[in-house]
Parts: sequence; structure tokens; C-alpha cells
Amino acid sequence: MNKDARVDAIRSALETALQPEALDVIDDSARHAGHAGARDGRGHFKVRVVSGVFAGQGLLARHRAVYDALGTLMQTDIHALQIEAKTPQE
Repeated sequence: MNKDARVDAIRSALETALQPEALDVIDDSARHAGHAGARDGRGHFKVRVVSGVFAGQGLLARHRAVYDALGTLMQTDIHALQIEAKTPQE
């Protein structure tokens, strides 16, 4: 999967599962060229998700929700993921 398709797949999965009010997906793979994760065809990404789904959840639960939403993409297309998960009130 090319990098644009990966970003689109990540965005689609997060939109479907978390219905975010705001969502940014950044492919940060170029900064990690030569890293083991870059060699196996998986990328480095940053996501910023603002969703009401996170209300009442701690940081760990929010991150688990993001990982759950991404499902198999975590094994096939994502090597590293930096997550910022907030509620609309934060």
C-alpha cells in the first residue's frame, strides 16, 4: 500500500470507529528512513483525534480505542504510532 493509501486507510478506520470532531493523520515515515520499521514496508504515523467517545476514559483506554479502531493496519501498515486523543472539551 502506498503512503497516501495508508493515510486514507488510517483516516477511514478512525472516522468509522471514533466519529471524531477533528482528525489529523500525518505520515512521519520520511523522518525514520533507514529504521527497521521503514525497511519492512510499514510506516511511522502521528494521529490527533478529538472525539466524544473518549469522554470519561483515561489515556490508556483512549489509546486502546485507537489501536482497536486500526485493527489489522497495526500489523500490516503501521510500524509506529504517536497518538494524541482528546475529548471536544479538552
